[in-house]
Amino acid sequence: MTNSVPEFSEHTRCFLITGSNTTEAHPLVASHVMKAKERGAKVIVVDPRRVQIAQLADLYLQPRPGTDVAWLNGLMYVIVTEELADQEFIEKRTEGFEEMWRVVQQYPPERVEEITGIPADDLRAAARMYAQNKPAAVLYTMGITQHTTGVDNVKCIANLAMLTGNLGIPGGGVNPLRGQNNVQGACDMGGLPNVYPAYQPVTSPEAKAKFEAAWGVEGLSDRVGLTVVEMVHAAGEGRLRALYVMGENPLLSDPDIQHARECLEKLDFLVVQDIFPTETTELAHVVLPGAAFAEKDGTFTATDRRIQRVRKAVDPPGQAKADWEILCRLGQRLGAPGFDFASPEEIMAEITRVAPSYGGVTYERLDREGSLQWPVPAVDHPGTPYLHKEKFTRGLGRFHAIEFHEAAELPDEEYPFILTTGRIMFQYHTGTMTRRSPKLEQEAPEPYVEMHPDDAARIGLDGIRRVRVVSRRGAIEVAVRLTERIRPGVVFIPFHYAEAAANILTHAALDPVAKIPELKVCAVRVEPVP
Repeated sequence: MTNSVPEFSEHTRCFLITGSNTTEAHPLVASHVMKAKERGAKVIVVDPRRVQIAQLADLYLQPRPGTDVAWLNGLMYVIVTEELADQEFIEKRTEGFEEMWRVVQQYPPERVEEITGIPADDLRAAARMYAQNKPAAVLYTMGITQHTTGVDNVKCIANLAMLTGNLGIPGGGVNPLRGQNNVQGACDMGGLPNVYPAYQPVTSPEAKAKFEAAWGVEGLSDRVGLTVVEMVHAAGEGRLRALYVMGENPLLSDPDIQHARECLEKLDFLVVQDIFPTETTELAHVVLPGAAFAEKDGTFTATDRRIQRVRKAVDPPGQAKADWEILCRLGQRLGAPGFDFASPEEIMAEITRVAPSYGGVTYERLDREGSLQWPVPAVDHPGTPYLHKEKFTRGLGRFHAIEFHEAAELPDEEYPFILTTGRIMFQYHTGTMTRRSPKLEQEAPEPYVEMHPDDAARIGLDGIRRVRVVSRRGAIEVAVRLTERIRPGVVFIPFHYAEAAANILTHAALDPVAKIPELKVCAVRVEPVP
């Protein structure tokens, strides 16, 4: 996130929320949106499904899934042609506007309506509302990123924010909301295939030399590694022989999970480290029992780059240990140097030496100040509530010219519906924790598919309440819920339920840059179960 969650309730005058079921998946963030709404802020929600937060919206737009580039370009078309752009910001702080505009001018609202289904007048109203209520913040999640055009979608959002001068100011910005409580921290620490901690590229000779010296090793790889889905495919092809899975359940969260299972079964060696048994531990040769959040010390870095202390409240059960302890013991058994840490605080001391954005973070400061937002380059630096205040990291902000491309798999006569997936309030990710909670399970005990009543009538459900949902990869049987929250031609399934896993249906087409799978669009048919 470029900005901070507390800024939303204090400064933001307009929210553009897209691909995010904010009140159900990020309720604390949503509470700040609600506070801003109470003082008069505008809310625009753009989503193929009328998610709960759309009830707050001054304007709700319902696009066809997978058409985000088109409507984002359409917003920019209106903003430029109606002279609502921030010309001073564009001239002083950006480059590439003319190239971007040559593409954007091909997306007038009438053409966008043909592509997306969003009425042209509604698109114009949204563009005016966003551009005329500054500071305006864009909030998005995996409804934007989990596409073969995910990177294009994010670049278009960045274009929109720069076009209106909504970067480098409190209450504005480009704000992806992270799906788990320490995803940001994992990425910051190098939990990505192409970077060391603090996003220092593995392809950089300088970064390679720096970390070899810090870790007392030679010959660190300078090749970019594999992403999650690429690892699974590599296992199936015999190019990957061993896999270590920590706190992840790919046999429920990965696309096309029947194929994923076949791939993981070919591994010579699978280690899974987790706090509960999962669908993935069933395949493991070794299971290592990790400690839950309340059973260990350390830090979490929240979605707005906010580093906070986590303090051990109870001892882990049985043989379970904190993740850092397991990794240190493993490193020592393998004879690797640098795994002699005695506490999380010692690990943070190393982080401050090798990760510039964490350079001024200490446990003493976190205990005293409560939290710090990176970059915190020095111990006397107060942290950074919002990014790009006076200039961008690269100097000038770069506009990208982005053409619209369709999703990898579209409906046809055999599979006439678009399936999109997501989360619900009472279950969490693959259900590893929430489905062990009787209260939560009572609220949301079974999987289901949402379908528009017109579609149900068209395929002859006629009162039938169970259906088979079938894709080119598999089929599941679920209850059907008829609702006008979903647009005709689209069905929605929450992905939390192993007994009818939505990801049996999804496919593993990847964004060519980020390699994220297109979990939000695939073609299915729906059949009544008598």
